Amino acid sequence: MLGVFTNVPTLNKNVMNKCFRQILSLILFLPFITNAQKQWAYKGIYSGAPWFDDRGKPVSAHGANIIKEKDTYYLFGEKHSDTCNVFVGFTCYSSKDLRNWKFRSIALPVQKSGKLGPSRVGERPKVMKCPNTGEFIMYMHVDTLGYVDQFLGYATANSITGPYTFRGPLLFDGKPIKKWDIGTFQDIDGRGYVLLHGGDIYKLSDEYKRIVEHVHVANIPGFESPAIFRKDSLYYLLGSHLTSWERNDNDYYTASSLKGPWTKRGLFCPPGTLTWNSQCTFVLPIAGSKDTTFMYMGDRWSYPKQESAASYVWQPLIVSGISISIPKFIDAWQIDQLTGESREVELPEDVIENTNQKLISYSGNWKHTNDSLSLSSSDKKNDSFSLKFRGRQIALYGLSRPEGGYAQVDLRSNKGKVILSALVDMYCKYPVSSLKYITPVLQQGNYTLTVTVTGERGNWSDKRKNQYGSTGYVVSLDKILIKP
Repeated sequence: MLGVFTNVPTLNKNVMNKCFRQILSLILFLPFITNAQKQWAYKGIYSGAPWFDDRGKPVSAHGANIIKEKDTYYLFGEKHSDTCNVFVGFTCYSSKDLRNWKFRSIALPVQKSGKLGPSRVGERPKVMKCPNTGEFIMYMHVDTLGYVDQFLGYATANSITGPYTFRGPLLFDGKPIKKWDIGTFQDIDGRGYVLLHGGDIYKLSDEYKRIVEHVHVANIPGFESPAIFRKDSLYYLLGSHLTSWERNDNDYYTASSLKGPWTKRGLFCPPGTLTWNSQCTFVLPIAGSKDTTFMYMGDRWSYPKQESAASYVWQPLIVSGISISIPKFIDAWQIDQLTGESREVELPEDVIENTNQKLISYSGNWKHTNDSLSLSSSDKKNDSFSLKFRGRQIALYGLSRPEGGYAQVDLRSNKGKVILSALVDMYCKYPVSSLKYITPVLQQGNYTLTVTVTGERGNWSDKRKNQYGSTGYVVSLDKILIKP
């Protein structure tokens, strides 16, 4: 190539050599750009652990739903702060595989003033595409911080990622619907419906911007966070009980028509698991050439650290006739997008027990017990443990318990730079060891994982002044898993 440049008499050789060096540098840099864009990837859906998006930030999209447009899934949910429940916007993420999420936008930001302005509440956004207009419609619960001005609102956008324009209340007979927890359902004929606590079901107009029929009148006391899906000719209605952000054993109902009658079928998770420590928000069907996976989507709330520590419980539902169930909790799984089949995914294979003090460095007053489960625990602020390792992925199991608190988890490079940072909630109403943290698969290298007791815990009260949440600050380590 240099010889070609020297045969061009009208150009200065120094200029041409400089151009060549720039082109060569760009060619050599292209693989680095590609690798930088793919610096990590998740192999599975990991319930109960923080998920990191393409920016390395925890995914913040609760009370969510997912819609598919062409070959891409779009996740819409509540963005949160770590101080109170004030509305700070609804987020939009996209994914090809339901495992790796790219941040797309704040689809609906805080308004300068009005019903979704500062110091207001916006919850449970649900997006549907109107088949008659091609427009994207977002529905949400709008309220005050004291929950005394609730109504069902909506926003519109021509692009799925937004920005969405808030239009105010969705009207029925010219009046707002003054209820809170909402859901949506789009039937196979393209008709859209909104769902409200208590079992209310409303049919939307052809353009999805008005309500034209009260299909089913609320008759299920203490029923919120509604979600509906359909298999063949049967409808399934899921919902939780009224325990604020605390988890409970969610119920489900079935009917051959949205108008009912709806028959109570009971729990769809084992009794006492509190719906695997979650509250339902949506059920996503993923249809393929061989099967359809119905993915239960639930929230594991963590007030007040809803932005940093709240996580997600996504599990495959077993659907057979009138029966639906999640009989066991699957730590890691994935869905084949072509066949629609789900399968479990292996976790990192090298196990380091919490008693291995040659590899794990404990700082502070950690207690090592070996009752029904071997644990290393501390409730003292700033106590920590760390592990230096070489590999591509690391995960930790910890004991969630009524006295569980928040743990700060940081992954650093061999140069000490924090690569991933997350807050992990160790609270649960009953003791259970579970996957609390897992990184994406990274480039193989030398890393340090550090876990620190924050001396903070999740606590809150509802409108009736009932107290919920943790009674302590305990952080417990069961074991660490590493992928070489």
